[in-house]
Amino acid sequence: MSETERPQSPFAGKFDFSARPPVRTLSPDEIERQLAAHRLYLETEWRQGHRANFASADLTGRVFSGLNLRGIKMDRTLLRGADFTRAGLQRANLIGAILEEARLDDADLSGARLGGANLVSARLENACLAKVEMEFALLAKAVLRGAGLRGADMSGVLLDDAVLSQADLREANLRGAGLRGARLDEADLRDARLGGAFLAAASLRAADLRGAYLRLAKLDGADLSDADLRATDGLTQTQIDRAHCNGRTRLPEGLKGES
Repeated sequence: MSETERPQSPFAGKFDFSARPPVRTLSPDEIERQLAAHRLYLETEWRQGHRANFASADLTGRVFSGLNLRGIKMDRTLLRGADFTRAGLQRANLIGAILEEARLDDADLSGARLGGANLVSARLENACLAKVEMEFALLAKAVLRGAGLRGADMSGVLLDDAVLSQADLREANLRGAGLRGARLDEADLRDARLGGAFLAAASLRAADLRGAYLRLAKLDGADLSDADLRATDGLTQTQIDRAHCNGRTRLPEGLKGES
């Protein structure tokens, strides 16, 4: 896939990684030494060892499953196809990292920094992403089923065709996010900020949007069947008229849906 064909955030250009530093090649022994030093650093509460720094390294396909990598530096790292299943990545620095098709199921990324990262087609099923910073990241076709994203900053994120069914998105910032064709069935979006978000053709069946901010959100063709939109802020009749509702869609007072 050429650079011009890659999916882009609606706010592409806010993060510019075109001038990437040269990719570093590390030997398997050096990688293991750094991981051992990082483990000691965490076990001794920073008194011994040192924080591993894999910034701009090529770790394509590397297996990190089950490891404690809290606070690790992996900004701009090449991690295509890497396996982080059940890994601890709390407060990790993954800004601008390339994580296409990476596996992060059940991983803990709470408080991690993923601004501008590329997670296209990555798997993050049941991952913890509470209060993660991932502005303008690319997550098209990513699988985040059941993921915990409460309080996450996802402004400008591209989530077109992503799977977020049953995800916890309470109080998440999705301002201007691209969610075209995304699956958000039974997702918890209470008090989420969706101002200007692109939700065209998205599925929000039985989603809970109570208290969400929806001013200027694009809902053309979105499926709101069984969804709860009571007490939403900024929602208009025009937006509802362009979406699909059923008799069980709950709307704010004064708005009317169609069966």
